[in-house]
Amino acid sequence: MTGTLRVDGATLHYDVRGDGPPLLLIPGGSGGAASVDTLAEDLATDYRVITYDPRGMSRSTLDDPGAEQHVPEHADDAARLLDLLAPGRPARVFGSSSGAIVALHLLTSRPELVERVVAHEPPVVEVLPDATEHRAWLTRVGETFRAEGLMPAMAVFAEGLKKPGDTTSEAPAELPPQAAARAEQTFANLPYFVGRIVPGFMSYRPDTDRLRALSDRLVLAAGQDSPGELTYRPAAHLAEHLGTALEHFPGGHIGLTTHPADFAERLRKVL
Repeated sequence: MTGTLRVDGATLHYDVRGDGPPLLLIPGGSGGAASVDTLAEDLATDYRVITYDPRGMSRSTLDDPGAEQHVPEHADDAARLLDLLAPGRPARVFGSSSGAIVALHLLTSRPELVERVVAHEPPVVEVLPDATEHRAWLTRVGETFRAEGLMPAMAVFAEGLKKPGDTTSEAPAELPPQAAARAEQTFANLPYFVGRIVPGFMSYRPDTDRLRALSDRLVLAAGQDSPGELTYRPAAHLAEHLGTALEHFPGGHIGLTTHPADFAERLRKVL
């Protein structure tokens, strides 16, 4: 089933697969709902899986294409989808990267909608002790984007995500055919991701006291190949701060794309 939902300032496009307990997948990066299609199809044997393009991505259009983006607004979008598609029944929620940030805010703002949240590598760099350095890096990303354009800004962004001391420039991992076929749409979303999502989301600081109170519903996760990378550190820091285990998933930050079958099986067990 596919449909649209009108929300404040945007029209969301969503898809629903399968039957069973509700499971909302919140995508990260610039891939939109298509980036979790394979995961959704796998999990639809056990769940009623809800996926969507976040506002401004792919098929979900903004009334004002230049509007700044904020985590609470995106979390409210997710809540409205659950109100519509899983009324009266708390849902399981999985979010990856920027989608994991949305999932964290959804848990703290609308806990009555959520049975369990799995947050995979949320880049909430504001929780880190060296957050000041990361603010300066994000400022450079924004300045480079405005002055030089997308690809130079992406180079600055990618450099800041590396492990300390890593000076290699390895070729990206080979993607499965389905993921490679989505590359055009992913690239089309990149200017919006770099210009709106990155500054709006990576400046967000979660309510850690509220997360601690709700920690029995929260699973913090990270890629088994990610230790040392910036995207790994906030999840590890939060898990230690909250006194919970950090669950490891196959692959790295984009393990759901590079290791789809193994990632789905791991998520099924964690859920």
